[in-house]
Amino acid sequence: MYFQQQQQPGFPQQPQQQQQQKSKIDPNNIPSPVDVQALDQAAYTSEPYRTCSKTMPPLPSTRFRVFDEGIASPRFVRMTTYNVPATEELLAQSMLPLGCIVQPLAELEPGEAEIEVVQPATEGGPPRCRRCRAYINPMMMFTQGGRKFVCNFCTLENEVPAEYFSNLDMNGRRLDIMQRPELRCGTVEYVAGKEFYSQPPQPVAYVIAIDVSWNAVQSGLLAQVAKIVRDWLYTEGAEERFPKGAKVGVVTYDRAVHFYNFHPSLEQYQMLIVPDIDDMFVPISTGFLVDPFESRPAIESFLDALPTLFTENRYADAVLGSVVHSLVAHLKDRGGRLLLFHTSLPTTGPGALKNREDPKLYGTDKERTLYQPAEPFYATLAKDAVAAGVCIDMFLFPYSYLDVATIGSLASTSGGEVIMYPQFQLERDGAKLHTDVLRSLTRPFGYNAMMRVRVSQGLRVVDHLGNFLSKDGVDLELAGIDADKAIAVALKHDGKLDEKTDSAIQIALLYTTTTGQRRIRVHSVSLSNTTQLGNVFRFAELDTTVNYLAKSAASAALNTLLGTVRSQLTEKCVKVLASYRKNCAAATSPGQLILPETFKLFPLCTLALHKHRALRAGDVPSDMRVAALRELKSISVPLSVPLLYPRMYALHVPEGAGDPNAPPVHTRVSYERLEPHGLYLVENGQVAMMWVGRQVAQDTLQGVFGVDAIEQVDLRMHVIPARDHPMNARVQALLGDIAARYRRHLSIQIVRQGMDQVELELLGYMVEDKNHEAMSYVDFLVFVHRQIHAEARSTL
Repeated sequence: MYFQQQQQPGFPQQPQQQQQQKSKIDPNNIPSPVDVQALDQAAYTSEPYRTCSKTMPPLPSTRFRVFDEGIASPRFVRMTTYNVPATEELLAQSMLPLGCIVQPLAELEPGEAEIEVVQPATEGGPPRCRRCRAYINPMMMFTQGGRKFVCNFCTLENEVPAEYFSNLDMNGRRLDIMQRPELRCGTVEYVAGKEFYSQPPQPVAYVIAIDVSWNAVQSGLLAQVAKIVRDWLYTEGAEERFPKGAKVGVVTYDRAVHFYNFHPSLEQYQMLIVPDIDDMFVPISTGFLVDPFESRPAIESFLDALPTLFTENRYADAVLGSVVHSLVAHLKDRGGRLLLFHTSLPTTGPGALKNREDPKLYGTDKERTLYQPAEPFYATLAKDAVAAGVCIDMFLFPYSYLDVATIGSLASTSGGEVIMYPQFQLERDGAKLHTDVLRSLTRPFGYNAMMRVRVSQGLRVVDHLGNFLSKDGVDLELAGIDADKAIAVALKHDGKLDEKTDSAIQIALLYTTTTGQRRIRVHSVSLSNTTQLGNVFRFAELDTTVNYLAKSAASAALNTLLGTVRSQLTEKCVKVLASYRKNCAAATSPGQLILPETFKLFPLCTLALHKHRALRAGDVPSDMRVAALRELKSISVPLSVPLLYPRMYALHVPEGAGDPNAPPVHTRVSYERLEPHGLYLVENGQVAMMWVGRQVAQDTLQGVFGVDAIEQVDLRMHVIPARDHPMNARVQALLGDIAARYRRHLSIQIVRQGMDQVELELLGYMVEDKNHEAMSYVDFLVFVHRQIHAEARSTL
């Protein structure tokens, strides 16, 4: 068997130019995500996944429909294994982590039943176990003719409230089960009573805070933000989509802060400038937070003026701490959302920072000091934001060091996110910023939230991993949470589990909707217990485990050397695979690399984590690394799959032989797979790059780019215009499919084979190749195989 190792002194050589070397592993025969994902997708093309089927759920990369039969959809809760080891010893033997990834507000697919909203039948709220406080769910059994119910978490027998009573049928089911969604659905949402809030909830308030310093003005950012806000509020159908009763306010800032009065009685906006940044307050009692449709003339006059309003501004920096402090204080009685558009290191006013970036620390023991906040001002302010129910999202446009480790805590603690656009260019990044912001503003969102996870007897929750605030380690406080955010929950044994019964997990999220309704969303899951190690592996889910390990690694990286974190990930991979080989495949030949079916891609996923910007070796600017670490802590499982292993499509090769309208072939991510006559698209959910081979047919160039030669392809093109050509139609269909998958636009970077420096960036996404000071996939498999044998010898 043979495999090819590429030499990369400059631009990569093509496979036929590379020297073939003998190897024990043929790269064409090693496990491939492309094949695994295609097989799983084929299984769910027409049939839905039924949650009580006791089968493995579809892969997170698969598009599928869910039928809720009493267990929460895998869209909301994914387990590292769906067969829980009955004992702590069995779990330790498997070396697998035990936990789940919770995405409580995940979006449903078209055709799936909406989550039913339940008005509690009892005055005290939904029926709950009086001991462990678990909510009623389909796994609870009713006894004594329906007068009592047995909790499936703590086994306590509870009295059924008189107003909730129903007789049972011959099978022990309540006669009113079809009228009680909480007794037949794994996910329900309750209307929360007054006992769940201290003051009446209100519709969400959105505040847009815009840095108007020199960089923001010169880059065209202000014009783009004005366009985004206008499209959000005033395009056709916006009034129907906008949350009823919600309010909008705007602030701009440089070394002073400018508040805007949009009172409905005004035709033109009014600007009020507060220069005292040390004692900042919102100077407008009415007219700051307004209904955007009642105040449309005043808001539109501001949006018309914004692109040129600060043209003469020469301030290079902008205050930040004062702006956030004043807005959090103003929103403390209602909560809401703060969207910050910021470009520079805040060097003046409260929370002023100094440039502490030092590349000399990269790769040293002191590198992690760059990932810690420089001072506590922003961390304290973030906690104040959580207490006020104010979620902060940060759109950052760095032209130099910003100290994301410090200012980014505003977002990470409050449940928001940080999205960075380094060296922002309107032509390249404008469309992506547009859809990123609109996605942030329109996806399902809840604020002033609290989440608790309960588990049944024999298990306990030991840790949570994500972006939130937790004061007691039990309740998670989230100023805001949206459809894309996920939290890892680590579980441990608290006793021996009975194989004849099931384990249960329940997630309760108390939050306020954007329309001002207080709700409790409850997800309930039931899992089989097992005494067989083979079942633990057979029902283990790799993508969820990798997401869990990524969140653990991102947390560890703040206090541990990155090299140590990478070594720990490799060690975990080796130990899991060595355990499987020793305990489930001991009779096989020692020379064979034996991988469990569900975890055959574990080495590749581990290698992909090594190469991710958050953990990779080499000189990664601390701002970029910290942003990537915090993203890993909150990313959902479906979004983490392409982020770690990008998707690559051979645009010139349709899947259906002879069918020009068939979608392009999905292929493995390696430079050796790129053919000179080919056209390829590589995307990871955030970045899209289109590679153009030197020998691409003229007809293809004309159809896709409108040119006759590769030299004429415009590198400044970041959107592919539609043309009447079969190849163009295939490209447009794929780009539309990608936009629908991520619900956002990906700007395209054109890469011409051997001609553009940006091709080196493309190499960084080729996970199967040797790059980022890490091995190739083939070499890593060989290394893991040797380590497994070493592990086996050490246990003899």
